[in-house]
Amino acid sequence: MRTIPLGQSDLRSTRLIYGCMRIPGTWNVAEIDETRRREAFAALEAAVEAGYNHFDHADIYAHGECETIFGAFLRGNAGLREEIIITTKCGIRWAGDPDAGAPHRYDFSAAWIRSSCERSLARLGIETIDLYLLHRPDVLMEPDEVAAAFDRLQAAGKVRHFGVSNFTASQTGLLQSRLDRPLVCNQIEVHPLRLSPFEDGTLDDLYQRRITPTSWSPVAGGRLFGTAGDDPRLGAVAAALDAEAERHGVSRGAILMAWLLKHPSGILPIVGSRQPERIRDAVAGEAVELSREGWYRIYLAARGTALP
Repeated sequence: MRTIPLGQSDLRSTRLIYGCMRIPGTWNVAEIDETRRREAFAALEAAVEAGYNHFDHADIYAHGECETIFGAFLRGNAGLREEIIITTKCGIRWAGDPDAGAPHRYDFSAAWIRSSCERSLARLGIETIDLYLLHRPDVLMEPDEVAAAFDRLQAAGKVRHFGVSNFTASQTGLLQSRLDRPLVCNQIEVHPLRLSPFEDGTLDDLYQRRITPTSWSPVAGGRLFGTAGDDPRLGAVAAALDAEAERHGVSRGAILMAWLLKHPSGILPIVGSRQPERIRDAVAGEAVELSREGWYRIYLAARGTALP
């Protein structure tokens, strides 16, 4: 199993990543009060206790408040910073920034990458970001400008490693061709209800480049925990997951993690639940050894058609 080579401690070691996008329970900054902060701390404590040693952020999550909350959590847990990997992302700009006429857009200009990094470092209260990602592809990306920004951040000791998020194979290749260092991950949406990365060359390309895929929303935004309703495909996938879960004596969520972890490209799922029981439960998927038959039963249910 390949892992992101960040040289961090293995004292807290799981192949799952804890996603901090929803830790306050809202993105409305005005609603983030002390109760929500306590609930966020409880979720983070559950993740640490369950063995997560990699925490995923982005500068836009709750308009920066998720990073701020995590920074406070670090200050209250002496020594934790040395045991964990911190990822954060940049490149998405809100409408109205910097003036009322500005549209929602993506920005990979060197100035924006560097200034975003400085703000994330300040909110997190750390000196160095372990893994810094470009959040969504900027159509106006100038790869040489991005490479220069990366060089400056790394030379200043502000970032250890770089990656991308939601990039296609061609976008990844273009940026990598201008870099003197390897991109270490591409954060993509992949789960039984989104099979395209298995079939469009995305995972093949990442495997060939030895870039680790990390899976955001591995439970399809919670849809894979729900009931099928009038969605026959979701019903078939849920039935296949539950059959494997019964076979292995674990939950549906654990089987979902095991299904992603089995792929040879080394997918690392990002668990974003705020519920301590689901945070802990997902880790059980690491111990599940799905057979090829079990994996394909879920895959075929997700496809909805037989293989050729």
